[in-house]
Amino acid sequence: MIGLRDDASDALPPPPPPSRAPELAAKLFAKGGWLQTSFGLEHRPQQEKMARAVATAMKSDSSLLFEAGTGVGKSLAYLLPGIVHAMDQSRQMIVSTHTIALQEQLDQKDLPLCRRVFSATEETKPYAAFKSAVLVGKGNYLCTTRLATALRDKHELFATPEHEELQRIAAWAEATAEGLRHELNPAPLPEVWEMINADSSGCSRKHCDCNKCPYQRARARIRSAHVIIVNHSLLFAHISAGGAVEKGGARGVLFPDDFVVLDEAHTVPEVATDHCGLRLSSYGVDRMLKYLFNPKKGRGLLVRHGDAVMQQLVVDTLDAAQQFFAFIDERLLSKQPIARIREEGFAEPWMDAPLQALHKAVRTKADKMDDGKDRDELLEQAGKLKTLQTSLRGFLGVADADKTVYWVERMGKRQTIVALRTAPIDVAPFIREELLRRSTSVVFTSATLAMGGRIEPFQARIGAEHVPTAVEHSPFDFERRMRVFIAADIPLPTPQEARLALDVLTDYIDFCTRRTRGGSLVLFTSYFDMKRVAETLEPIYDGARRPFLMQGRDYSRTELARKLREAGDGVLFGTSSFWTGIDVPGDALSQVIITRLPFEVPTHPVLEARTEWIRERGGNPFNELTLPDALITFRQGIGRLIRTARDRGVITILDSRVTQKAYGRQFLECIPQKHAVRMNRQNRVERFQPFV
Repeated sequence: MIGLRDDASDALPPPPPPSRAPELAAKLFAKGGWLQTSFGLEHRPQQEKMARAVATAMKSDSSLLFEAGTGVGKSLAYLLPGIVHAMDQSRQMIVSTHTIALQEQLDQKDLPLCRRVFSATEETKPYAAFKSAVLVGKGNYLCTTRLATALRDKHELFATPEHEELQRIAAWAEATAEGLRHELNPAPLPEVWEMINADSSGCSRKHCDCNKCPYQRARARIRSAHVIIVNHSLLFAHISAGGAVEKGGARGVLFPDDFVVLDEAHTVPEVATDHCGLRLSSYGVDRMLKYLFNPKKGRGLLVRHGDAVMQQLVVDTLDAAQQFFAFIDERLLSKQPIARIREEGFAEPWMDAPLQALHKAVRTKADKMDDGKDRDELLEQAGKLKTLQTSLRGFLGVADADKTVYWVERMGKRQTIVALRTAPIDVAPFIREELLRRSTSVVFTSATLAMGGRIEPFQARIGAEHVPTAVEHSPFDFERRMRVFIAADIPLPTPQEARLALDVLTDYIDFCTRRTRGGSLVLFTSYFDMKRVAETLEPIYDGARRPFLMQGRDYSRTELARKLREAGDGVLFGTSSFWTGIDVPGDALSQVIITRLPFEVPTHPVLEARTEWIRERGGNPFNELTLPDALITFRQGIGRLIRTARDRGVITILDSRVTQKAYGRQFLECIPQKHAVRMNRQNRVERFQPFV
């Protein structure tokens, strides 16, 4: 997956001319500047301040945390100075974001707009020639070299029914523009795609025709791009595999001498935590071993390059893996889907000896082969086997238990996959080392970095205590365009009152959605609550011929948001992932209902371990972890409502803790409309007055 740049060991060129980013940012974004006079865009003082700060940080190779409220226009504020800096300095700007929606917006809307802005003024016209590329994982690309090998060796690699699928892909390969898996409809069979995608040493500049192989063509675009769009998950996967350091860069994060902007930066700690630990599943181990040899189908690399002895070693390892994961499932996961591991001795190393024998056999076979693609692929597989063995030994030994949390869990749609997971308890040292100490500019930006009005908790979370910060609030007129209502009589969500609280909650959702014109987004913190409420209200919405949508049924998050936009008066029920990243402007979303304050119960091993870690240091886990996280999620949920200056709508809070608990004030302070109307079931008809 890693290794997009193989020219990275070359010495850096002589220093380029000074960057004009600060100078041109001032001319572009100032009142009466080029964005106004040449392009007709409105002047936004907040956007100007952000653009100037970002340009200065980039030119000085320093980092910056910048909260920019909805409507500031942060994408242009970092893209325009960043493109100037990249072209002036012959460097690459990496723009990383969390959601597919924002990636698509950057690539299809914002970058073309930047090109038009640059073209509108004589002094900036040279910058309109910037090049951009979207970076996706290697496994998403077709490799024509591996496809040719699969076609040649199809009888050894595939069962007869799969030959037709291989021919379908070969026909598609003749016409595809990008060679990306999602372009192929219907989607390719996973076991076939695994043998022909670019995620292998068999796909390289040494073995592939760079004019024909889709992945090699993509690499060429990446190497020449001034702007590279990536998502946080892929960014941290690359960083964990070495990043710019592995590619020989003295400075830079992903590629030598690059600089980085992380949009939607409030998600960075969570994504970084997820990607700098171990993720090892029974499914992944099974696929890795059966890639070498599948005993049931009689296919795999070792059918062509091995012998009966090597194939039997794979069978032995598969048997050991089945025994190991079955034991984990039965012993630790029979009564719960997730279990924390605190000390060694919880399982025997059944896979260790078979893996060692198999690794030795594959490595010995590769060493006896002539240089070439086949030898490279066997060496790669030998390396994967060694990494698997080392990872298993480390997990079974529960090393670094004071800094790392270990757990096992069931995964997959049917909950039949067993996974071994680790994560750092404190991710700040990792982010500090891999992002903030790379001698290059790294800009973190989001509409929600501050927690309870303070940005310091987020700084501490990412190890950026000494990084400069700035906050620019949204320019939208929330006083006139947002109304806030709080149901003060909903029972607290205690075990004793749970059933009553849910009944009252359901009644309020029914009342509020019927009284509000346009669409409603109802945000839950629990799948159970969401489904129970839906059981009661869906027939009512159906009877009123009102579109009802719910997360986790027939559509993806992107598709649900699209359907809500098209419906005009739909009702969408969603849980955690719908609190952020959903963009539905206009009357199609005129109400956001918060059913519960988004506190996360520390039952997950990572949260549990962090709670213990904070307590051991003499801290308060609720104030330092639970409350700050809930405040950011709450701000994100509120932010779904007003997406443009013309939007207007209602925030309805159905959790009386905002009025009954001391910490409730901090949630109310997160709402940009400071006047909230309290109501109860006796006076709600009179007091609940949404826009008409």
